[in-house]
Amino acid sequence: MVTGNAMAIVKAARSDSKITAKEIIKEVFSDFIEFHGDRKGTDDPAIFGGLALFSSIPVTVIATNRGETVSEHSSTHFGCPTPGGYRKALRLAKQAAKFNRPIIFLVNTPGAYPGKTAEEQGQGSAIAQNIIQIGQLPVPIITIIYGEGGSGGALALACGDQVWMLENSTYSILSPEGFASILWKDGSRTEEAAELMQITPSVLLRHKIIEGIISESEDHKETCQAVTNVLAKQLHKLMKLSRSDLLIKRKERYRKF
Repeated sequence: MVTGNAMAIVKAARSDSKITAKEIIKEVFSDFIEFHGDRKGTDDPAIFGGLALFSSIPVTVIATNRGETVSEHSSTHFGCPTPGGYRKALRLAKQAAKFNRPIIFLVNTPGAYPGKTAEEQGQGSAIAQNIIQIGQLPVPIITIIYGEGGSGGALALACGDQVWMLENSTYSILSPEGFASILWKDGSRTEEAAELMQITPSVLLRHKIIEGIISESEDHKETCQAVTNVLAKQLHKLMKLSRSDLLIKRKERYRKF
């Protein structure tokens, strides 16, 4: 875990050496089959997901994708999904509920793509529909924030039963840079903004915004093992609940905010 101020954790969350969703899927799950498209004519590469097995349990895994090459960074907008990406995520989540599969979201995004085309295609509505509809699906839903968890772009994928964070990750209403520019009109106060925003895992856990923190190592296989351990325990607990009890507890989780 990175020690120091909040901005140090922000930098670690954005690091090029940060574990990727593809690594997590490869190490934690087996037999992953990717599904494509939102059934409305788009297939945003900033969101990818599909069917997999977790310890022989069929699950649906849905993840953000920042890309690894220059062209992938460009096509994924550095992990900022378009409305089509959120519609794809919703389609896969509803499919999972139809077949009674738990859903695992893996999130690392600065936020939803803010471009003109995204607004024209209904970005706000797409995020809202994810929050409304995914939040009502009667299957276990766990979100793991493994890098940045920015604004509604992350919230649209974190509206289930539990939210966990890797040690070097953030969860916030916007970036510290944006916060400093809006609040103080002074981008040089970014580090101060990061502290004020309380965006680090330890602070969020203290305020009971998240369920827990997953240990993170420079050895990505160790990090994946820590993710596996958490999912094994938490999925077992959630899968024991009836559908009605699951939704009641989920509603109680959000009402406390």
